[in-house]
Amino acid sequence: MLLSLFVLAASPAMDVYAQDEVVAMPSAVVVIYHRFGEDTLPSTNISLDQFEAHLRLLQDGNYNVVPLEEVVIALRDGTALPDRTIAITIDDTFRSIYTEAFPRFQVAGFPFTVFVNTDSVGQVGGALSWDDIRAMHAAGASIGAHSAAHAHMPFMDRGAMEEDLVRMTSTFLQELGFVPNIFAYPYGEYSDEVVAMVRDAGYLAAFGQHSGVAVAGADLFTLPRFALNERYGEPDRFATIIDTLGLPVSDLLPEDMPIWGTAPNPPAIGFTVDEEVGSLHRLACFASNGADVTLDVLGDRRVELRLDRPFGPGRSRINCTMPLPDGRFRWLGIPFLVPGGVA
Repeated sequence: MLLSLFVLAASPAMDVYAQDEVVAMPSAVVVIYHRFGEDTLPSTNISLDQFEAHLRLLQDGNYNVVPLEEVVIALRDGTALPDRTIAITIDDTFRSIYTEAFPRFQVAGFPFTVFVNTDSVGQVGGALSWDDIRAMHAAGASIGAHSAAHAHMPFMDRGAMEEDLVRMTSTFLQELGFVPNIFAYPYGEYSDEVVAMVRDAGYLAAFGQHSGVAVAGADLFTLPRFALNERYGEPDRFATIIDTLGLPVSDLLPEDMPIWGTAPNPPAIGFTVDEEVGSLHRLACFASNGADVTLDVLGDRRVELRLDRPFGPGRSRINCTMPLPDGRFRWLGIPFLVPGGVA
C-alpha cells in the first residue's frame, strides 16, 4: 500500500487553484478495520492509540457517521448524502473487535458494521463467539456477510462458491435468525462471476478493500473502502481519508478485477470522468507495483492509463487522486488481481 505517498505526490501548491470551484458529489467514505490492539500482527492491526485518535477526529470534526446500510440505500436511490459522511466497517471475527473496539464505539456513539465469516466464529483461538456477535447486534451494531470459509472466491469453482454461500446463509439463520443484506468480499477479491452470484443472492451491495470513495452511480457490488492498519493508520493520514471526495467515473475498463490467462498485463485502463468534476488538469494516477503511469486525457473527460511494467501475482491497484483548492482530494481506486499470489 503506497497511498500515503500517492497523496503527497499529488499535492501541488494550493494557491495555484484558488479560483477553482469545488463540486461535492454525493458520496461517503467507508473505512475498514480488522484487529485492535494486537501489536504482533501490524499488517491487519490498528494500535489502540491510533484507533482512539481516529475516534477523536470523528467526534471533534464536522463528520456525519452513519450506519453502512444508510449509505448503501442513499447511493442506490440517488439520495444526496451530507458532506463528510462516514461509515465504519470491520472484517473478520477477531475477538479484539468485541473487547477493544465495541466498548469504544459505544462511548463515542458511532454505528459500525462487522462483516462475519461464519466458519471461524468460536472455532479459532482469539475469535468472536456467537454470543459476542449477538451482544453487539443487540446494542446496535450491524452484521454483514463475509462468506463462510474466507477463501479466495475468484479462484473457487462455481459449485464451491455456491456451497460456501449456502453454508454461510444457513449458519446466520441458525445463530442470528436473519441473513445480513450487505456483503464484503474476503480479501477484497472479486470477479464478474462472484459479483453476479452475490447480486443474484439478493444482497443490497457488496464491498471490496480497494481505497476510494463510494459515489452515487457507482456499481453497488464493487464499492471501495479505505483499509486501515498500523502502517497506514496514523492520524494525519486518517484525517486526509475522512475528508476525501469521490471521483465519479463511468465506462471503466477493464471491467473485471482479475487479469486472467492471456489477458494483457499490464492491462489497458480507461474511464470517463463525470463532467461535474470539472477540469482534470490536476488528476494524477499511481500504481501499487511502482510502475510509471502515463496518463492521457482524450477530449475533456476520457482518461487512459498505460503502465511500463506488469502487475505481479496477487492484489494490486491503481489510485487516482486530484487535489482540490480547500486541501481535500478526490480519490478513485481500481483493483487488480493476478493469479498466483498469496493472502
